[in-house]
Amino acid sequence: MYGVRMKIDAIARLERHAKRLGEIAAVLGKYGLADMFGGFDYPWLNNRLRSADGQVLADVSTAAKVRLALTELGTTGIKLGQMLSTRADLIGPEMTAELAELQANVPAEPAETARQILQTDLGRPVEELFAEFEDTPLAAASIAQVHCARLHSGERVVVKVRRSGIEAKVGTDLEIVQALAELLEKHSPSLRPYQPVAVVRQFRRTLLREMDFTYEKRNLEEFARHFAAEPDVHIPTVYPDLCSHQIITMERLNGVPGNDVAALKLSGEDLTEFARRGANMYLEMVFRDGFYHADPHPGNLVLMPGSVVGVIDCGQVGRIDDELRDEVEALLLAIVENDSGQVTEQVLRLGAVPSDFPRERLRADLDDFMADYVGHPLRDINVGGALSSLIEIVRRYHITLPPPLAVLLKTLIVLEGTSRRFSPEVSLAELMQPFCQRMVMRRLSPSRLLRRARRTYRDWDRLITLLPRDLADLLARFRDGTLTVHLDHRHLDPIVNRLVLGVLTAAIFLGSSQLWSNQAQPVLFGVSIFGAFGYVVSLFLGWRLLRAIRKSGNINSKD
Repeated sequence: MYGVRMKIDAIARLERHAKRLGEIAAVLGKYGLADMFGGFDYPWLNNRLRSADGQVLADVSTAAKVRLALTELGTTGIKLGQMLSTRADLIGPEMTAELAELQANVPAEPAETARQILQTDLGRPVEELFAEFEDTPLAAASIAQVHCARLHSGERVVVKVRRSGIEAKVGTDLEIVQALAELLEKHSPSLRPYQPVAVVRQFRRTLLREMDFTYEKRNLEEFARHFAAEPDVHIPTVYPDLCSHQIITMERLNGVPGNDVAALKLSGEDLTEFARRGANMYLEMVFRDGFYHADPHPGNLVLMPGSVVGVIDCGQVGRIDDELRDEVEALLLAIVENDSGQVTEQVLRLGAVPSDFPRERLRADLDDFMADYVGHPLRDINVGGALSSLIEIVRRYHITLPPPLAVLLKTLIVLEGTSRRFSPEVSLAELMQPFCQRMVMRRLSPSRLLRRARRTYRDWDRLITLLPRDLADLLARFRDGTLTVHLDHRHLDPIVNRLVLGVLTAAIFLGSSQLWSNQAQPVLFGVSIFGAFGYVVSLFLGWRLLRAIRKSGNINSKD
């Protein structure tokens, strides 16, 4: 009953937003046509199948078409693609690499619109809020645009203003995506193991938080507290009086953006030291704080004087709790110790495993995986490549990783590439070695052992407290006759089909023998026609039965 109600609700949401759904279908249909007509050499057709920026669709890969389609769908499509780019365990490395390139290509809103939002949210005209305010945006993205300004006290700041009307547009798209996910999970058994509803739920939560700038403000303040004593890292100062849920005002960092390669080379700063400090900052965030900047793209780092690392765009963050951090540390230590059995156990503990899972094959593949890295100098080990290989193995066996772990692995992979882009001499594996040593010391520390003891005590206390009540409830239901047992019979269909076919074949054979021996009418050359026909049918069914038994398959299968 619940499934039917969920289906009706999903269809109702789709009908409510029929216009937007039609726009989405048109975009997806346009990009799907390139595949349909790709084998035909009709220049007049291929030249008309173009993306929004004029690229001929017949010349691009399927992954690139998905990226272009999501870009054309706007904010929700772009953010959905960026979120999926963290799930290499679901969509594979090729699609992950393509979606990681998703960038918004949107025109800036008029300055009057931004000024109106500032006045409405902050309660004063822009001239009273800032001594100077540049109407031409410094940058424009799918969610917000950034303006440079100067406070009356003299500090130079950047003001991030959310686009007008975006909340309603994103809300509509989220309802459509959620409804489609519910229908897919109900009607597509092949997609059900990937939990599309859970993925969309995570995406919805992430996107709504990214659109609410109060979360980014808190992130900046928390990062600033964590790195207050570290002079090599600079987190922009936030001005709370000039912030709201759709406005954030922060210090403008004086430095070179990490994505400006030419300016980095001309800066005269030590790029190797800058790369090392940036990587160490991220590793501290992950393994010390359990709270990290989840988008280590070069453009989100700023080279400041003295090779100081500046961090911007803190809307996307990741968190790992103590339990997940313990499991990740155990996995890393098992890899370092070349213990394939323990690596297998940790992978199975971390992910959702299919029912018919070949454990020994996974262990053999993990043995091969670790053999590629054992005995090599740390400087020569590509952490990003190693993690990508591990994710590919996990995906091959249809193991679904929890979202926090998938985001963490994606962050480390991107961090490897960003560090080597700044300086090829930096090795993330070498920088991780001290953190691995800290892991061992922390796992043996009295405080951690005491914390685990308290956690174990709480679990046993809960079990001992609830067990008598649950047993009493079970006995009461058994006594009243209300106890029901649900049995899930798996792989019985082929067996039942073969049994039924065997009984049916025997019945037809015996009936045909009776007709033949009694020469039941009509008769041709002394042979009962119905008896002979029954023999032919029973022989055919018997052949199918033997074939099915030999192949151990479903009797209705075409194989």
